[in-house]
Amino acid sequence: MSDEEDVAPAVKKSRVFYGSLEEKERERLSANVASNSATGSDAVRAGIEAGNINISSGETLEIEERVSERQQEALAEFERRRRARQITVSTDDAEVKAGLRALGEPITLFGEGPADRRERLRSVLSVVGPDALKKSRKDEERAKRSQDECQQTWYHEGSASLKDARLWLARYSLPRAMRRLEAARTQKEVTEATKTIRQQELHKSLRNLNNFCSQIGDDRPISFCHFSPDSKMLATASWSGLCKLWSVPDCNLIRTLRGHNTNVGAVVFRPQAGVSLNQSDVSLASCAADGTVKLWNLESDEPVADIEGHSERVSRVSWHPSGRFLGTTCYDYSWRLWDLEVQEEILHQEGHSKGVHDLTFHPDGSLAATGGLDAFGRVWDLRTGRCVVFLEGHLKEIYSLHFSPNGYHLATGSGDNTCKVWELRNRKCLYTVPAHQNLLSAVRFQPTDGHFLLTGAYDNTAKVWSHPGWMPLKTLAGHEGKVMGVDVSPDGKLIATCSYDRTFKLWLSE
Repeated sequence: MSDEEDVAPAVKKSRVFYGSLEEKERERLSANVASNSATGSDAVRAGIEAGNINISSGETLEIEERVSERQQEALAEFERRRRARQITVSTDDAEVKAGLRALGEPITLFGEGPADRRERLRSVLSVVGPDALKKSRKDEERAKRSQDECQQTWYHEGSASLKDARLWLARYSLPRAMRRLEAARTQKEVTEATKTIRQQELHKSLRNLNNFCSQIGDDRPISFCHFSPDSKMLATASWSGLCKLWSVPDCNLIRTLRGHNTNVGAVVFRPQAGVSLNQSDVSLASCAADGTVKLWNLESDEPVADIEGHSERVSRVSWHPSGRFLGTTCYDYSWRLWDLEVQEEILHQEGHSKGVHDLTFHPDGSLAATGGLDAFGRVWDLRTGRCVVFLEGHLKEIYSLHFSPNGYHLATGSGDNTCKVWELRNRKCLYTVPAHQNLLSAVRFQPTDGHFLLTGAYDNTAKVWSHPGWMPLKTLAGHEGKVMGVDVSPDGKLIATCSYDRTFKLWLSE
């Protein structure tokens, strides 16, 4: 053992206090509280300065307002559901879809069944109101009623000159129709063997068609050609604004008609020109892209009269078989009929939804057929003013029409590369000729008996088709540009074609 271990521990002396300890204890406790408060306030102040303690500046959160908003939304939802339960919705799924469509909602959603669709319609009606569906249906009925009213045929009172012209046309056309029917009855008595022999001879001659004459007609493309009634002259129209008369068959220039300032669309002979009319009488009519229409005689190279009133392009003019009336087609969606005896416009006929391009008259003089850029054709009865046949079937614009001499076949050439032959007796398309590789610019029946059909197109060719049968007999190839016009001479011996290559050609069977 060490010396330190030997030393005895010091005895702790106890303190003896006399009296009460209350005051001492109070002093001690008050001192501890003061020190603790000073330390706590210093710590809070340091926390505020460090940004760890945030104390608001009197802002309070209104818990009661948010609670009341949620209560209002819940009450509104309960009210909407109550209204939805009271709304009657049809159990027919088709009516439910129609109702959703009328309200502008999708008629079906992915995975949605008829019951879900009904509930969705009921939910929509509970929001917009049950009267919304009735209002939308009323609006639809009102719109449909106004559309039906727009599609109704309406008439307005015409002039006295129009009435007189209609009566004159009836008196003119009925005897011609009787003579045509009588000729058809006579032709029906011919034996089938004789008809077959004649048809074979005709087809043989048509297969032997060859280029007889080719002539440069102008410095610009030639847009139209037309034979005179006596088959001794050919009129051509050009984009240069000039119209020219050529002798047939030697193709010598007779006269140049100067008067147009822009592209000439057509020039046509009057039916009696060179036969019963004098040289000084109006014998030709022409039209141009600026809306001008001019009348010419065979003596002068200046127009004898101008027909005014067109505001848009006039694409074609056509004479009525009587020679008294002139029809014009305009790109203002209308065609017009002019009476040269009273020297006024007697009919301004609308009916197409786009520009009217071509017009042709029936051989009897009773009907007129029009076709245009809306791809529809219409046959009009000139004696009553009604549209008697609506020609629907072409996919693109109709650029040419022509009646057959038999009186009940009508050919139309279109931008869909086909030629359709219409049967007017049952108002249907008789046959569609897949004629060319490009749009058809012109169609013509043989003027004497209609035993063949001639078509010209923008594939640089013209073709001859048998009628009836619609067999291709001959392709007239030789132009270097698109064929813009074709015609058959009234005696049926010559065929003329004019082209974008500025030439016209005559074709003759050897």
